[in-house]
Amino acid sequence: MKKCYICKGILSREKIRHFHQWGDKVVLFENLEVEKCTQCGEVFLDPQTLALIDRKAEEIFSRTVPHRSITIPVVAAAE
Repeated sequence: MKKCYICKGILSREKIRHFHQWGDKVVLFENLEVEKCTQCGEVFLDPQTLALIDRKAEEIFSRTVPHRSITIPVVAAAE
């Protein structure tokens, strides 16, 4: 059983949504398998998952048409 590097809680395998930013571009990954702390909620990505994110993001940004697009509202904090 793996322990959280932050709080020493127990890690469990979960599928999450993960927003990944490359410069001014953002990609939403759905059903991304990660290890998540059951105590503090910290998420940990293994090297294979990070390689998948990099590969998929590069594929998406090199294509002219993304797999799917969504609209995200942008709200500025008080200036």
